[in-house]
Amino acid sequence: MKRTLHNSLLWSGKALPFYLFIFFLFSCGPDKGTFRMEGEFKGFNQGEFFVYSTDGGIRKLDTIGVKGGRFTYQRPLDSTATFVLVFPNYSEIPVIGVSGTSVEIKGDASHLKEIEVKGTKENELMTAFRMKVSEMTPPEAIREAADFITENPASLASIYLLNRYYIQTPTPDYKKAFELAKAIQKAKPDNKRINALVKGLEGLNAISNGGTLPKFTGTDIKGKPISNGDLYAKVNVITTWSTWNYDSQNIQRQLKRLEKEKGSSQLKIVSICLDANVKECRKMMDRDSITWCTICDERMWDNPILTKLGLSKVPDNIITDSRGKILAHSLPVAELNKKIDELLK
Repeated sequence: MKRTLHNSLLWSGKALPFYLFIFFLFSCGPDKGTFRMEGEFKGFNQGEFFVYSTDGGIRKLDTIGVKGGRFTYQRPLDSTATFVLVFPNYSEIPVIGVSGTSVEIKGDASHLKEIEVKGTKENELMTAFRMKVSEMTPPEAIREAADFITENPASLASIYLLNRYYIQTPTPDYKKAFELAKAIQKAKPDNKRINALVKGLEGLNAISNGGTLPKFTGTDIKGKPISNGDLYAKVNVITTWSTWNYDSQNIQRQLKRLEKEKGSSQLKIVSICLDANVKECRKMMDRDSITWCTICDERMWDNPILTKLGLSKVPDNIITDSRGKILAHSLPVAELNKKIDELLK
């Protein structure tokens, strides 16, 4: 690219005028193997927001700085990935990244639902969907998500919407999620993320309340082996979390408080961290003084224990008794605390 740019600066044997140099410099798109987001926010002159990836585009929660209302963020990217922008009020905007492309993000920071993402067909589809559902009731938005997925099963946006509206909700609809996931899988048979999700949704049938926890084996980040046989306390909790999901971190801290109150002999916890970087996992565990067994194999959604246990979102959880009987699963933090308190009275 440098050689091409240098040659472009010659104009009839003379150096190109400075204003044309600037034009060429900033009209160059991202190199192959990278993805760029840039944009402008009205009402957000200076500050920062965050970005993470649901499928490996970034190995940790990253920060994007805003100066004069503008920002630019570029990442190495070999294929495609879903990025999620997280704002200080915890609002999220999904952005589909494709290697060698750039997108422009614009809008009013006080109306985040109306932020536009332009530059690729995938992002324009997602923007149109967000605009359409911004004034809908939750049930209407859920139905609209199903229609979008049915009409666009090969889109990465469909995987995001499947999780957002059918799985990572207080009242997940696993039956409908499985139906929609199969449609996506048919359109994208080689996508590892959707293949794991389909298997996970099948596994949810095995962890219905009253069933028995499936057998599993793994190794925690300290190299210690862990299996279902180690969960013999009166109440046992298996939970998923990540450094890029605030709700899951909050559950970790709540479980730490409960473990301190109840004692590890009464309450045993095993966590599965979905980070792609074990160093980030360790850093947050140290910060929150988490000492229980934590599995982080850097495979994110490809972790085989997730599939076996039917854990398909972040945060997620399973509660069992000393014999492995499943007492509850997929509880939000308030209900999780309440359930543990009830079981340990």
